[in-house]
This record gives sequence, C-alpha cells and structure tokens, in this order.
Amino acid sequence: MAKIAHIDLGKDPLLLAPMEDVSDPPFRRLCRKHGADMLYTEFISSDGLIRDADKSVKKLDIYEDERPVGIQIFGGEEEAMSLSAKIVERANPELLDINYGCPVKNVVCKNAGSGILRDIDKMVRLTEVIVKSTNLPVTVKTRLGWDANSIRVVEVAERLQDVGIKAISIHCRTKHQMYTGKADWTWIEKVKNNPRLHIPVFGNGDVATGEDARKLINTYGADGVMIGRASIGYPWVFREIRHYLNTGEHMAIPTLSERLDACREHVRHSIEWKGNNLGLLEMRRHYGPYFRGLENIKTFRSRLVQTMSAQEVYDILGEIETHYSGMENMWAKPNTPVEYAGFDA
Repeated sequence: MAKIAHIDLGKDPLLLAPMEDVSDPPFRRLCRKHGADMLYTEFISSDGLIRDADKSVKKLDIYEDERPVGIQIFGGEEEAMSLSAKIVERANPELLDINYGCPVKNVVCKNAGSGILRDIDKMVRLTEVIVKSTNLPVTVKTRLGWDANSIRVVEVAERLQDVGIKAISIHCRTKHQMYTGKADWTWIEKVKNNPRLHIPVFGNGDVATGEDARKLINTYGADGVMIGRASIGYPWVFREIRHYLNTGEHMAIPTLSERLDACREHVRHSIEWKGNNLGLLEMRRHYGPYFRGLENIKTFRSRLVQTMSAQEVYDILGEIETHYSGMENMWAKPNTPVEYAGFDA
C-alpha cells in the first residue's frame, strides 16, 4: 500500500502526470472518473503566483470530484517558491509538488525545472525552504540528472527525503534526453534499493500498458506509476492498466460511443471552467487524440477546430457517431502515445 503522508493511495497507485496545457480540471476529472488514483495540476510558475497573474492563479482551481490532487509549482528562487507554497496551501490541495524536471529552455534558463539538476545543493536548500513554508505534504518530480554523466538521483532522493519530502516521482530520462530515447527504469530499482530511503518512489516515462506498469512495479520496485502522454485522448488507460494489474488480462477497448461521450463531457467541463471562447479554443488540441486512428477523420476534425459554437461542436460529434456507426471493428487502441506539444518533467 502506498501512502504519501496521510494520503492513502492504495496498492500500486496510478498517478496522472502534470502536463502543461493538458492536465487542467476538465481533463483531470475524466482521468479520475476512469481510474486515476492521484491527479496533478499543470505546473504553475511561482513568479506568476506571487504577481497574482490570472493564468497562474486560475490553475489553482480544484473540483471536489477530482481529489486527491497535488498542485505543482516551479521556480528557482527561494523567496518566490516559499511565498508560492503559502498561496498553494490556501487552495487546499492534498499536497504540493515541486517540478525539478521540466527540460524546456525557458524554464531551465531560470534555474528552475531540470535546470536545478546542475546544482544539487541548491535543490536541497530550495526544497527545505518550501517544506518549512507549508503544512501541506511536499513531494518532488524530477529527472535522473542533467546528463548521462551526472546522474545522482539515488543521492538526490535520500537528501530530499531528509529535508522533509513525502514522496518522489522520477521521470527516468535525463534533461539532455528531453523526450527522446527510452526511459531507463533500472534507476527506480537503484533508488528503491537504498536502505535509508523510506518514502514512496513513483516511476514515470514510457508507461502506456498494463505490462509496462507491472514491470515497473514488480521488476524495478516502483511504489506506483505516473502516466503522462499515454493518457492524452485516452483517459481509459488508467482503468485498463488497473484491470491488467488486478487480473493479468486485457479489457475491451472503449467503443466509439464511449469516446464521443468522453469528448462531449470534456467540452462541457472546459466551457464551464473557462467560458465558451477559451474553453473551445483549448479543446482544439484534444480532438485529434480522441479520434486518432479513425479513417478519414480529418474533415470532421478540421470543422471541430474551426468552430466557436458549442452547439456546432456537439452537432459535429453527432455526425461522427452517425458516419462511423457499425464500424467499431476498425477501431483500435493507438500503439504509441500521441505526440505531446506541451511539456512536463
């Protein structure tokens, strides 16, 4: 059984990774509905929070049916991160997560995200400041290291534990790898084999199937798995992996009707949360993943991304249902996760 401080996540929990422009409340609610045990927000700039920037503050929103939720923040300055931790606490999530893994240039250049992996001592100091600034449990998401020659994740996990974090999620790539190459799960085993480490360790990177999750847990010792790209347009990945972990069998993939219902629900929640215009604009990135693999879907998708009418969106979804009726046998689960235009740790 995995616990983060007082938060009981059960056996082999499945966590939704924080993903910029993806893991907002409408998407998180779908993932929770379909089996995610713990959800994380998009990462939030500490500078944006202390400036009260609308975009950053909006990301603090949490719906009760999402819980448990962790709010993730990033930044490289102690004062800003300390103040942000206090702001996050007022939003009342279950925990606060620190992003030490984002490899994107405009984050790294501020010594935030994976930029801090060049200075482990600063990473530890900053973490300690944040832990002391809040009553929330503090967790960390990080990468293996800056590059293949500077992997210190075993040491990092222990030192961060010693200054008070309650769990660590490890994306098993280095900063220099970005999202290329294969995640090296052997580092999860090395971290778990440290006899001084007693906090949960969650594995992240290239988890898309029940077999992936079982191997990461049973072979490499992860206390649970964090899933990112494989959930985009496919929130059912959580229930499928859970079913496989429980039974060793694969469950039926969602029907086209189920996908359409999820897309409608996503549209509705997006509009409720952001308003009609922004809600529909930000849904545009999701239509492709929802209907990936459908032959000749491009015409319908083009219409979906052009309209600013919620009713027209629902009408087009109805047309898709009618057009592809009786063609369920051509529907297949994607073999690989969708390309992710945003970024996470």
